[in-house]
Amino acid sequence: MPATGPVMVVSNHQSHLDPVLLGVSCPRQLRAMARKSLFFWPLGWLIRSLGAVPVDRGGRGISGIKAILKMLSDQDAVIVFAEGTRTHDGQLQAFQSGFAALARRSGATIVPTAISGAYEAMPRGRIWPSPRPVAVAYGAPIAGAEIDDRSDEQLVELVHVRIAAMLAELHR
Repeated sequence: MPATGPVMVVSNHQSHLDPVLLGVSCPRQLRAMARKSLFFWPLGWLIRSLGAVPVDRGGRGISGIKAILKMLSDQDAVIVFAEGTRTHDGQLQAFQSGFAALARRSGATIVPTAISGAYEAMPRGRIWPSPRPVAVAYGAPIAGAEIDDRSDEQLVELVHVRIAAMLAELHR
């Protein structure tokens, strides 16, 4: 994890536990994009107090994207769940490409990150987590020419492959 500069922690998304798991396992303070529909009372107050920014997943608004770009220009580290939503079955899903454009525009370093076990601890529909082992793995940072020399599709594929490899390693 780079100690300074703009960083995008690009992760898979298994559970509502994920932002907390990333936050407690990372040496840097993390900010996050969160689905706009989560910002209702009283959860909205809590999410905002932890530095999250509402994002319209349908792409109809750009205020969340502008807020993320501002955080990155302020040299913050930001969580991005590349699948766009929590997994329905615990498996790694296809990634959306928005993080690639954000990385290019901001000059942020991408840190591929894998979360394993959070789905078993608290899958969709469960209100309280169950005690289960969970693990978080941070991969090698991707920056500069590694980003610039790839198309968005190639960058998305690179990050997906790295996270899939980390998940396979965590399951050994």
